Amino acid sequence: MIASYIDHTLLAPDASARAIETLCEEAKTYHFATVCVAPYRVRQAAQALAGSGVGVTTVVGFPHGANGGPMKAAEASWALAQGATEIDMVQNIGAVKDGAWDMVAKEIRQVRAAIGDVTLKVILETALLTPTEIVNACKLAQEVGADFVKTSTGFAGAGATVANVKLMRDTVGPHFGVKAAGGIRDFATARAMLDAGANRLGVSAGVAIARAENAESK
Repeated sequence: MIASYIDHTLLAPDASARAIETLCEEAKTYHFATVCVAPYRVRQAAQALAGSGVGVTTVVGFPHGANGGPMKAAEASWALAQGATEIDMVQNIGAVKDGAWDMVAKEIRQVRAAIGDVTLKVILETALLTPTEIVNACKLAQEVGADFVKTSTGFAGAGATVANVKLMRDTVGPHFGVKAAGGIRDFATARAMLDAGANRLGVSAGVAIARAENAESK
């Protein structure tokens, strides 16, 4: 079932407590992998999902990745204390563009040290990177202890593409995590991302996608 691959996402800055409540109820109904919410909403989501088997993902250094590694590590640590079960951190995109790979690696290591063995996804923001930068960022995230590479925040004007997901999967091999996020609004696109190599999907249209799969299977 496609639902098991979905991080049911609501990161809009104006998302209300009621909207988060609805998100969590939907996640329980459709058995999504996690909900993905802003740090401020983690405690509410964790309480709403307690005992359900649905995890709570939150974002760190979001959406531009421009704050320092110690701040990202502190943010991640605080999120875990609120009940987060997975962390999606935005890599230092400016450092990538500078070719400052040591800085990028240092920040990922700092977040990893802060969260222990909790699942860590590194958001590359592929729309802002060249193919070579995507490959190098994937290799680096893998080398320094992340669990996933993720295409996008959804806030950079463009999201996941099949081509970039395939490039990421080809780079990291068959056993590392690849999360496609941004612009995945229907079942056909979600299926295409999985076929390209994604094994997690960040979507705000999770209910529509799950319903479409259910309708197709009848």
